[in-house]
Amino acid sequence: MSANPEAKEAATPPLKPTQRYIDDIVATAQLLLADGTSVGDLKIASAAIREMRQAFKVFAPYRQVRKVSTFGSARTREGDPTFRLAEQFARRIADAGFMVITGAGGGIMEACQRGAGRERSFGINIQLPFEQHANPHIQGDPKLVAFKYFFTRKLFFLKEAHAVVLFPGGFGTHDEGFETLTLIQTGKSSMIPLVLLDRPRGTYWKTWQRYVEEHILRRDMISKEDLALYKVTDNVDQAVEEITGFYRVYHSARYVRDSLALRLNCPLPEPLVAALAEEFGDIIEQGGMTQRRAFPVERNEPEILHLPRLVFRFDRIHHGRLRLLIDRINQAPEPPP
Repeated sequence: MSANPEAKEAATPPLKPTQRYIDDIVATAQLLLADGTSVGDLKIASAAIREMRQAFKVFAPYRQVRKVSTFGSARTREGDPTFRLAEQFARRIADAGFMVITGAGGGIMEACQRGAGRERSFGINIQLPFEQHANPHIQGDPKLVAFKYFFTRKLFFLKEAHAVVLFPGGFGTHDEGFETLTLIQTGKSSMIPLVLLDRPRGTYWKTWQRYVEEHILRRDMISKEDLALYKVTDNVDQAVEEITGFYRVYHSARYVRDSLALRLNCPLPEPLVAALAEEFGDIIEQGGMTQRRAFPVERNEPEILHLPRLVFRFDRIHHGRLRLLIDRINQAPEPPP
C-alpha cells in the first residue's frame, strides 16, 4: 500500500534558506557540465567560487563592524606627503571605530595598513608578477586574502565597504572610483560615502573634479545631483566627518517589495518626516513617507530589528537625490537621551 503523498509532503521539513542556495550552486555546476563548457571556462568558474568562499570566511566574524576600503598608488613612497596623509587618515578612521580594507600592497596601501594597524585592517591582495607583494603590516595575518582575479577582488572591496576613500593613484585607483560611482548611481550598490582625499592644497582631485563638471556634467551625461555621490577634499578632518556623519542618524537600507526602508539610529520628529516628504516628493513614486517598525521579512537581522524605518516608494532612478535625502536625515536634531 503506497503512502499518502500529502502526508509525506507534510512530514518533509522545509529547506533551510542556506540549503536552497547551495542546491542552486550545485544545479548550476551540473548545467555547466551539460552545456559542454570548456575546461578553461570551468577553471575560471571554479577558481572564482573558491576565492569567494575563502573571502566570505575571512570577513564573516567582522560582519557587524563598519569598514572603509581605501585606494591609491602602490608607487607612493614613504616620506611623500600623500603617504603620511593616508597613514593619518587610516589611524583616525580606525580610532572612530571603522576597520580599513586595502589591497595589501605597498605605497598608499601600506600607509593605510600602518595607520590602522594590523588588528584593525584587512588586506585583499592580487597575484601579479610585479608590484603586489603583501606589505609587512598585514603579511601573515589571517585577515589577508589573495585573489587571482580582479573581478572577485573588486567584489569584496565594495561588498564589505561602508565607505570608500580614494587617494591620488593610477589607472587602478580611477577604475575603482568610477566603478564605485557607477554602482551607487545605478543602485547596484548600497549608498555609501565616497571621499576623494588629497594632501593639503593638492590639485589631483580638484583637476579630476573640473573634468567631471566640464566634460561629463556639461554634456548632460550625468545629473547635477550625481555630484552629491562623492566628496572632494584636502582635509583629513572633513574626510573623517564625511564618513562618520553619514551614519549619524542613517544606519542602512533595504527594499521590501516596492518600498525602500531606510533604517535609522533614532526616530525622526514627525514634522521633519512631513517636510522631507514634500522636499523629496520628486523621487517618491506614490504616497508619502512613513515611519514604522521593522517589516516581518527583516526578522533574519535581529540585531537591527529595534531600529525605526523611514519608508517610501523610491523611483530607483535618482540616487543623487537619495543621497541628498540621507544628508538631510543626518542633519536631524539630536534626540533626547
